[in-house]
Formats: sequence, structure tokens, C-alpha cells
Amino acid sequence: MPKVRRLDKKTPKGSGHKPDYLLVGTFATILLFGLIILTSAGSALGYEKFNDSYYFIRHQILFGLIPGIILLLFFSKLHYEKLKKIANPLLFLSIILLIIVFIPGIGAQYGTAHSWINLGGFSFQPSELVKLTFLLYLANWLSKRGETGVRDFYYGLLPFVFLIGIISVLMLLQPDMGTLSIIIFMCLAVFFASGARFKHVIGLIGAGFLSIFLLIKSAPYRAARLTTFLQPELDPLGIGYHINQAFLAIGSGGIFGRGFGHSRQKFSYLPEVTGDSIFAIMAEELGFIFAFFLIALFAFLMYRGFQVAEKTSDSFGKLVATGIISWFSFQAFFNICSMVGLMPITGVPLPFVSSGGTSLAIAMAAMGILINISKHTKQN
Repeated sequence: MPKVRRLDKKTPKGSGHKPDYLLVGTFATILLFGLIILTSAGSALGYEKFNDSYYFIRHQILFGLIPGIILLLFFSKLHYEKLKKIANPLLFLSIILLIIVFIPGIGAQYGTAHSWINLGGFSFQPSELVKLTFLLYLANWLSKRGETGVRDFYYGLLPFVFLIGIISVLMLLQPDMGTLSIIIFMCLAVFFASGARFKHVIGLIGAGFLSIFLLIKSAPYRAARLTTFLQPELDPLGIGYHINQAFLAIGSGGIFGRGFGHSRQKFSYLPEVTGDSIFAIMAEELGFIFAFFLIALFAFLMYRGFQVAEKTSDSFGKLVATGIISWFSFQAFFNICSMVGLMPITGVPLPFVSSGGTSLAIAMAAMGILINISKHTKQN
């Protein structure tokens, strides 16, 4: 076992300085923009399914925004170093929850996916919690090993692969490839930021592409998605229906859009209008200008987030900040790219915009942690 050189420097436990207001303001703008878009995107579907045009926005506020604000305020006040103490039990709890989704009567199945826990009418998606809890565990684990330990094949790389392997198996059994892809890319970013060897990271990326190829070969529906991505015009009324309707929505929006609330595709044409297709509805109603504006907001959020990570003096805070902003950035990138045909549709929601109470609340908790880290960065 190699001698480990600890890089973790203790951060003062004081209140710190003011948070990064540009980071907070950008996040708040995306969140507000998302609520406005969801109000329109979910109106037709809400009326059709629940006889309530405001069902989705009301659900998002009650089960996502309100608990999310509570979590954000709590974690923005709690010094992030205290999260080290609860990282292990939180991960253990998350793994238990991932197993519980397969228990009949508790786990809820939507389509072919066992991704939800349903108790007394309350639904919860454990995979969203795993994004945060696994990140906290991984950041704590890597910071304890130090750069010397992380760079070692047996002490750094193999245990890292083993940890990801456990989560991957549980996620693939659901199956939830979209969320798993976000977790893996987030973990690779954290592993690289921890000082891992470049060749180890490249090797993991190569192994990941090989795994994707094998998964596509093993499941016909994944192969069909890849075929649709390469040639979306082949089956516009079958497997290619979703992406072709998304193209139609985005294309018909033009530069200035049809006008807020005037989408045609949200009337039972485009699937998942409140979920992974919400960007297409926004582009249809508000046009290229606002679509570009939202992309610019996510890009600036990524920039400010990585600025926080760069200025953080201890390795745990640096890795947590890197993981959180990578999570948001990769998820937004995957969602938007799938809607414009730059990658296959994976069912990944748009952060802070798509409907989903669990997703929004957990993402806001993560943002609270990032805001807290920004209060303890090095001052120029």
C-alpha cells in the first residue's frame, strides 16, 4: 500500500464571507424561468389527465419548490465540512432505497422502469437522491486518499471502479440509463479533479463506451433509439415519433416563437411535454432567442460553479463543488442535445425546469451546498 499524502487543508469553521451572488442569481433566474415554462407546457396535459390546467405547476411547487427551498436554506447555512460525518450513512440509506424499489407494494413501476417508491400516495425517486449522496461519499473518500492514493492503480482506480459498479448494477436493474449516465459522468469529473492519472480516466471512458455498446446490443429498444438518432426520418410514426415531434416544435418556434401559451405540440402531439421534452415546448413558444438565453444561463452557471470549485481551499469542498456543477451541466447538456438531435433521447429531465418534485428538491439541496461552499472560498 503506498504512502498517502493528504492534501486536505482544514477550512475555518467560521461563517465565511458573502456567497457568490452571481451564482445564486443565475440559479434563481433558471428556477423562475423553469416555473413559468412549466405553467404553460403542462396546461394541456394537466387538463386532459386531471381536469386541472395548473396541476403540474401546483405539484412542482408543493412537492419540489417548497421542500427544495427548505433544503437549500438548511444546506446553505450548514458548513459543508459537517457533511463528511453523514456521507457514509446517507449512501447506505440510498442503496437500501434503490433495493426497496423492487419490493412489490412499495416500489412503483412506470412502463418498464422500477424507479419509484410509492407510500400512501407519496412518490419518491431514490435515484435522484443517489446523485447527491454518492457524490458526498465519493468526495469524502477521494479527499481522504489524497492525490498519491488516487493515482495508485490498486488503492485508487480499482476501488473507484468497484464503487461505481455497485451503483451501476442497481440502476441498470431498474433500468434507469439516463440517471446512471449523469452519475457516471459526474463521478468521472470528480475523479479527474481529485488528481487521478489521465490514462486512468481515458481508460474508464473507453470502458464506458464499450459498456454502452454491449448494453445496446443486449436490448432491442436501445438499438432502436440509436438507429433513430442516426436516421430520425426512417420511422416518423413509430420509434422516431418523439424526436420528429420535437424537431417540429423547435422548428416552428423560429426566432421569436409562437407566443407564450400558444404551443401546438403540447396538445397530445409531443410526448413528455413536462419532462424531458420541455425545452422543445419552450423553443416553440418563445423561439430561438429565449432558448439561447436559457442555454447561456446554464453555461454561466457552469462557469461560476467551476470558479467556486477552483477557489475552494480544501479538497473535499473542491470535489463536492466540482461534482454538483458537473451534475447540473451534464444533465442540461444531455437533455438539450437530445431534443435538437445531437444525441439519442435518454429521458433525462432539464434541471430546475422539467417537472418532478424529487428531482427539483434534491437539486436545490445540492445548490444549497454549493452556495455554502462559495461562502468559504479563498478571497482574491
